[in-house]
Amino acid sequence: MAGCRFKVRRKPWDLPFLAEPEELSGLRNVMRLHLGIWGLPHMIDAAQLCVTELVTNVITHVGPGTPTTLAVSMNGGSLRLEVTDPDVRALPTLLAATEGEESGRGMAIVDAVATHWGVVLRADTKVTWCELTTGLQAADDHVRELGVDTAEELLSLYCYLENHAAGGDATSFSVAVAEEAAIQIFADLLDWLRAHGCDPSVTLDQALVRCEVESP
Repeated sequence: MAGCRFKVRRKPWDLPFLAEPEELSGLRNVMRLHLGIWGLPHMIDAAQLCVTELVTNVITHVGPGTPTTLAVSMNGGSLRLEVTDPDVRALPTLLAATEGEESGRGMAIVDAVATHWGVVLRADTKVTWCELTTGLQAADDHVRELGVDTAEELLSLYCYLENHAAGGDATSFSVAVAEEAAIQIFADLLDWLRAHGCDPSVTLDQALVRCEVESP
């Protein structure tokens, strides 16, 4: 039972687009959506900032309308962002922009936010990448918080007992299995509240409010 844990699947994805200033807002929205799905809401601000600066660098130094691709993946416990464009000559550089200058700050911002960054040159494209530390121990790990860890222990115990009763002996369960278990636990708790004269809807509302307040 001590080895039970739920693995979070974070499948790499990429998005082709034309590098235009008006695309930046949409890219930030895409990052917010996907990082929420990946269970990494604490990474949204830093990832949005890096994507904005990497794409702005393409717009400024390669040109508006450049065919560009954003790729997002996990490298161990780090979040990896890659921006690919077709110009192998315009290499991003880390400049020491002086106070009052509006240009030259892009890669300095990425350098300050990211753990690592670099450029990979290919035959007809270049990839500017950066990696952000997530605090995860592995690519399929979840954020370590008291409430999350407590819930994982409860779900692990529930799934283990259900699996053991069915004759299985697994020590690792998918998030889909955990979701089904959570639904059943919620239903059982609501039945318990109803049986004890409580209003389940009021309890649910209070739980949602507490969840929102405690979320990062």
